[in-house]
Amino acid sequence: MTDQTDTVFASADIQEQILQAFHFRHATKVFDPERKIGDDEFNTILESARLSPSSFGMEPWQLLIVQNPEKRELFRDFTWGANGAFNGTAGQLGTASHFGIFLAHTGATMKHHSDYLQRHMKEVKQLPDEVIGFINGAYQKFQEQDFGIEGDRQITDWSARQAYIALANMMTTAALMGIDSCPIEGFEMNKASAVLEQHFGIDPAIYQPAVMVAFGYRAGAPAHPKTRRELAQLVTWA
Repeated sequence: MTDQTDTVFASADIQEQILQAFHFRHATKVFDPERKIGDDEFNTILESARLSPSSFGMEPWQLLIVQNPEKRELFRDFTWGANGAFNGTAGQLGTASHFGIFLAHTGATMKHHSDYLQRHMKEVKQLPDEVIGFINGAYQKFQEQDFGIEGDRQITDWSARQAYIALANMMTTAALMGIDSCPIEGFEMNKASAVLEQHFGIDPAIYQPAVMVAFGYRAGAPAHPKTRRELAQLVTWA
């Protein structure tokens, strides 16, 4: 069984497919508005987010998928990274098949010993009380001593870092299926938070927008070839 598994997941074909997907993926600025992602395909993308790892397994993010065109427009004025202002188009907000917003949990839920975390460990992770007690102590040490994550902003930023793991996995999964994507940080945080509270009922004391993401099918070929540093410039072996 081990040999068979190793063969399946280490085959040259799989490696080539992975690299092809990464070469295919680019930050798509304009999608074909007539092409929509199928439900089964998008559920696979969502599952790749759900199954993603997170620090201590706390899953400190939520994902809002905004499909209503009128609700997407609520973000247009201050989401300069997705409103097409740089290319004279409707941008990702107006053309993407699916548009998502990752919401990072704040200190209200992610501070050590919070009621939310106790429920999460009990109900989701299904841990026994003695293990929960151990994790509570380790997580408190991690926040207060190891990483110094104590203020609400620091905790929210830590939550956002976990969301980016899920974001990356979603985009890679999409690319493997020939679906385009674009991560978006080009928005005004305070205005986005206000819209989320007023029009979506999202409490800013509990959730803050971390990053947006658009999915769909490119309207045209990338304007420029993919450029990256060479591997030797990135990796140091010791």
